[in-house]
Amino acid sequence: MLKRIVQACFLIVGGTLGILLIPELLSVINMADISLINNAYMTAILGAIIFYIISFWAVEYVVNFVKWFEDSLVKAPVTDLLFGSLGLIIGLIVAYLLGIAVNQLEFPILNAVVPVLLTLLLGYLGFQVGFKKRDEMVGLFGNSRSKKKDSEEDDEANAVKTLKILDTSVIIDGRIADICQTGFLEGIVVIPQFVLEELQHIADSSDVLKRNRGRRGLDILNRIQKELPVEVQIYEGDFEEIQEVDSKLVKLAKLTNGIVVTNDFNLNKVCDLQGVQVLNINDLANAVKPVVLPGEELKVQVIKDGKEHNQGIAYLDDGTMIVVEEGRNYIGKYIDVLVTSVLQTSAGRMIFAKPKQLEKAL
Repeated sequence: MLKRIVQACFLIVGGTLGILLIPELLSVINMADISLINNAYMTAILGAIIFYIISFWAVEYVVNFVKWFEDSLVKAPVTDLLFGSLGLIIGLIVAYLLGIAVNQLEFPILNAVVPVLLTLLLGYLGFQVGFKKRDEMVGLFGNSRSKKKDSEEDDEANAVKTLKILDTSVIIDGRIADICQTGFLEGIVVIPQFVLEELQHIADSSDVLKRNRGRRGLDILNRIQKELPVEVQIYEGDFEEIQEVDSKLVKLAKLTNGIVVTNDFNLNKVCDLQGVQVLNINDLANAVKPVVLPGEELKVQVIKDGKEHNQGIAYLDDGTMIVVEEGRNYIGKYIDVLVTSVLQTSAGRMIFAKPKQLEKAL
């Protein structure tokens, strides 16, 4: 069907050009006395025949171009098309106004060439500016609307609807699904399209470990979207001028006043430096670990040797490591220990203890 439409367009263009150009061409080659030059129907038919013959060679290229252009429009987000078209319209209006001013000059060459160049240049620039600045304009409109809401009820509603933007690492980690299920994460969970693309790239990796991590992340997203009582939105925009996914997340959080949810230490620091609010799952996990004070008594199982002489290593249920002094002889046994000190490090919490009594526990 599309091929027939393209051929019909060739016939129409050929007929039109035949009426306009063939008489002039015959005049140039001194064949103006031919009666064909005065017959518009014959020149239209001749032009249509010529272009119909050309269409056998060019129609495939035109059809492929139309299909590519159609696919590009279908895949493009609505916001991209809307703001790109808005910029194009503004650019064409500016070009038209400048063209009127140029036409006031009595220079035939300028009057014929400059308006065309202005239309092409400003139309292109308008589309590019509207397309690339769409996120800033969306953020600007969003901020303008939010400033009008100054009542306490509206502020509370906005606080609840704060955007929580997930990064790749926290999705692969998986604990975010459990946090959403408990209801501690309020607002709208936003999953950017570029994060989904990175997850898909990891899931398609030739490395088995990476592939499993990527598939786990996709399963977690499916669970969050379909099984958990949270509102999930997919952000389809992208920042083509930015290459790194972490930088795109920071940019998106700035534009939407959202909060980045991550367990990436480096991304956490970057957000802090750029004034972007961030929630770190590791910080939350450390905060909810049970508090252990020096002098408390614990019952633990010594698992293995420690690094130092006669040390044993045990673990709490939450994974906190306990270094038991003089605990090497109790490996594989449950013993009562007394906490001597607690050390908080960037890797987590570490507890030092010693056996309550120097005999094997039953």
